Amino acid sequence: MKIELTGKRALVCGSTQGIGLAIAHQFAEMGADVTLLARNEESLKTALNTLPAHASQHHSYIVADFSEPDQVRQNVEIHLAKVQNFHILVNNTGGPAPGAVHKAKPEDFLKAITQHLFVSQNLVQCLLPGMRDENYGRIINIISTSVKQPIEGLGVSNTVRGAMASWSKTLSHEVAEFGITVNNILPGATTTERLAQIIINKAKNNSVEESSVEKIMLEEIPAKRFGKPEEIAYLAGFLASDFAGYITGTSIAVDGGRTRCL
Repeated sequence: MKIELTGKRALVCGSTQGIGLAIAHQFAEMGADVTLLARNEESLKTALNTLPAHASQHHSYIVADFSEPDQVRQNVEIHLAKVQNFHILVNNTGGPAPGAVHKAKPEDFLKAITQHLFVSQNLVQCLLPGMRDENYGRIINIISTSVKQPIEGLGVSNTVRGAMASWSKTLSHEVAEFGITVNNILPGATTTERLAQIIINKAKNNSVEESSVEKIMLEEIPAKRFGKPEEIAYLAGFLASDFAGYITGTSIAVDGGRTRCL
């Protein structure tokens, strides 16, 4: 079985580093035309130059700040006026700051919901007509294993990720008849800047060495290691392909077995 995305066009959010960049690379290697979406243009240019490309491929980028959903919608619509429809959308953005949920302010929730749910909703509304016209759509949301099992110290994140998962499940029912699937990937502890920051914060809050925090985290993972961004990207590549046409409305953990529920 050879999985390809040749002839497909993908919009990948949060794609200048970490999991988003790994997914963009995987899609490009599989033959897709990839458009990167993030807020920093210099980082976008750097990431764009690293994407593999064959003669027939054309990659591009869109600059937009996820704290401004209307700006995201406007800039994507401008891009769509110049190019053909997208077949694939990857909703992905940085997680909210860590902290106990009972200490969070209402504006902390609003900020997180804006960057995750509101932006994802705007992007779907922009891309859905084109996906329906193509009778092919793959909406992939990068969320968190907290959808199934809350993560200690990530109160706002746990809350907002749950909202994203419920939105995704609802959407999957509404668009399935048009050849569009909606699925969530739930990364576990993955070697990204966010994981590094979580380790630093835990060490600081508990007055211990970062190596001690890392050791405890690894002990909770049956695989006894952290995940790699490309391991998330491999699943995204499959879910974006023709082979995953009958998989929709799911949340799939990629976490080395850490999550304790099905």
